[in-house]
Amino acid sequence: MATVNFSVPPDVKEAFDRTFAGQNKSAVLTDLMRQAVEERRRRRRRARAIERLLELRKRTRRVSPGAIRSARRQGRP
Repeated sequence: MATVNFSVPPDVKEAFDRTFAGQNKSAVLTDLMRQAVEERRRRRRRARAIERLLELRKRTRRVSPGAIRSARRQGRP
């Protein structure tokens, strides 16, 4: 198991200690770090998906509002 050493402001440490009193702080921090890693991965996946959609949009043919309205009317019973 690795050891991590970093500094945090005193108010954050005090709030953390109060919030997680009686719990294994190493386990809590490990869980929080895992969540942070997964959140960063999700953000990167979303950013890549948005980039792909924007690139696709650049290559698609533009459709007029009238053509969209017509297609909607045709698709309704």
